Amino acid sequence: MNVSDQMPNMRSLLPTFRTALESFASSTSSFQILRSVPPTASNPPKTLYVLDSSFNPPTRAHLHIAVTAILNDEKARIEPVKRLLLLLATQNADKAPKPASFEQRLIMMSIFAEDLVRSVQEELHDNQEGAKGLVVEVGVIKSPLYLDKTAVIEQSGQYGEANGGPEQVHLTGFDSLIRLLDTKYYPPHHTLHPLEAIFSKHRIRVTKRTGDKWGGRGEQDAYLKTLANGERENEGAKREWVTKIDLVDNRSENEEIISSTKVRNAVKDGDSQALSRLVTDGVKDWILEQKLYLDE
Repeated sequence: MNVSDQMPNMRSLLPTFRTALESFASSTSSFQILRSVPPTASNPPKTLYVLDSSFNPPTRAHLHIAVTAILNDEKARIEPVKRLLLLLATQNADKAPKPASFEQRLIMMSIFAEDLVRSVQEELHDNQEGAKGLVVEVGVIKSPLYLDKTAVIEQSGQYGEANGGPEQVHLTGFDSLIRLLDTKYYPPHHTLHPLEAIFSKHRIRVTKRTGDKWGGRGEQDAYLKTLANGERENEGAKREWVTKIDLVDNRSENEEIISSTKVRNAVKDGDSQALSRLVTDGVKDWILEQKLYLDE
């Protein structure tokens, strides 16, 4: 399906997502899958990639993180169908989110999911099994913290038996790793001990984020070495956790930094060329059609 063919289908999904969000907000459910691309059932995965973001909007940086993880994760168990979950936290669903509503973000996530499947198919065009070997799901969750999200997904039974299921590989930026390993998020004892629930079963694939306040490549490598050297054991961390953290470099030194903020600024500036560099064609067309981010 090309970009123009997507639009009528996506317009019809707006009220569907709006109703689904209202129902989810008032329910006791903590996690729900709202859409699957392609919409076909598959066996429970051995590895579940989780890309958790505000998707406001989804960008080509998200695309690159997801595609490289799916294609280059040497630690993943071999299986014919890869599964990736695009996850949106709605802990403030009772308030009007800005600058794009949750239902608009879910539409963009759905368009992005189709673009992502196409991108992987193009990379694997010589492998017929690989060309149909990716399922991308769009889901919502109420939990705001990584620790809680991992447990909720695991206990949901959506990916196999409750309290079991696949190895989760959370795809994050370096800034998210900093927050994950910050004791202030784990009251009342403010220790990293609770993270054993993640690192005993799951992995974190972290994309270096250079060129901003997080420092350069060397500084980010050094941060991870403090964990490996036992320098954070007094905070409850374990040295062996470092084997569950893959720090990857997905951007060349002079490559443009892509962010959702840059996308929103490009829209306000009417810079179509910049917008094409920052988001996929499908997401761009939806932003322009719906006139998103003009009033931010």
